[in-house]
Amino acid sequence: MENEKLCTKLLRSESEHEVISYLEDAGYWNDPSAWKYYGDMENNFSTIGNQQRSPAAALVEKLINSVDAVLIKECLSRGIHPESSNAPSDISKALMDFFGIREGKLSNVEIYERGLLADNISLIATGDKKNPSYTIVDRGEGQYPDDFPDTFFSLNRSNKLRIPFVQGKFNMGGTGVLQFCGERNLQLVISRRHKGIVNKASDNPWGFSVVRREDPSMGIRSSTYKYLAPNDRILRFYVDSIAALPGKYPRSYIYPLESGTVIKLFDYQIGPSLRTVALLDLYNSLSLLLPEVALPIRVFERRPGYRAHSYDSVLSGLSVRLEEDKRENVEPGFPSSTRLSLMGQSMSVSVFAFKEGADEKYKKDEGIIFTVNGQTQGSLSKAFFT
Repeated sequence: MENEKLCTKLLRSESEHEVISYLEDAGYWNDPSAWKYYGDMENNFSTIGNQQRSPAAALVEKLINSVDAVLIKECLSRGIHPESSNAPSDISKALMDFFGIREGKLSNVEIYERGLLADNISLIATGDKKNPSYTIVDRGEGQYPDDFPDTFFSLNRSNKLRIPFVQGKFNMGGTGVLQFCGERNLQLVISRRHKGIVNKASDNPWGFSVVRREDPSMGIRSSTYKYLAPNDRILRFYVDSIAALPGKYPRSYIYPLESGTVIKLFDYQIGPSLRTVALLDLYNSLSLLLPEVALPIRVFERRPGYRAHSYDSVLSGLSVRLEEDKRENVEPGFPSSTRLSLMGQSMSVSVFAFKEGADEKYKKDEGIIFTVNGQTQGSLSKAFFT
């Protein structure tokens, strides 16, 4: 009961200050023995502190993890080991096998059907306008509490390296958000294993923990990251569901989640240009960073005080947006595509020629974007073309 109450308070907190206050009341914040090193590495700042420089790009890594969790759940629920030869050989094959998506392309899915698929993954903006918090909720595989150290809080592991149909591979990108979370870099993690793939149906609790950054001490030169695990054990509780999904604007924690994962990033420093309504600048930025996201994501704006035509929208990636809008925004005969070979490596290239002024809703200064597994990894300025 006490663990459930604490978890609910943490989930509904909208600031770093609130989280710290609740953890102090519970006796955990100032108890050094209640915290363990992230990745079981004392010098983990050298890895965690050298991730993405962009808060939006770091946020994308969390969304990719949720996409992967949903794909892995679909695989396991069919009794297929994700690393076996029976598993889909790539992302497109997984989308065809698991969701019946023609050619594995979201552009071949009707808008209504994409909306249903988007119910698997949510990105929710809460808190206030200047210091928003972002919560990522997925109905993916979820994790047992005892597995948190080897999944959510692991570093440099090959957890997904041999799974051919996921977008994330390197077991590090999910930590990139931490440096953008307030002063103490707080992140809440809540998860429960999906009931269709549990090993023991009678022992499937919710687990939860908090990640924090600790300042250098005792001769250590850099900060370090730790997660909450009193007595070397992830906190847990037993309920059928938690109220983690938003209701009608501006209500945030209304609808139940029966299993999956909740990640909350407190006081996230998304940057002045992206603090506007989440369905505008942030939505466009995420579309550019996820040009070919495997599964759609529903984006919710739940910060009070906004006036908008809509407070949620489905994010399907830049490729889908361009495909749907090309008649009005792209010159006839485009996009064109080809393959290039350079130094023994081959890459596919798509070229879009926009009608005058039409590119502004899709990008800013980018002229060329480089993608791997449907995710933008780098770009060149449009000045390249001069």
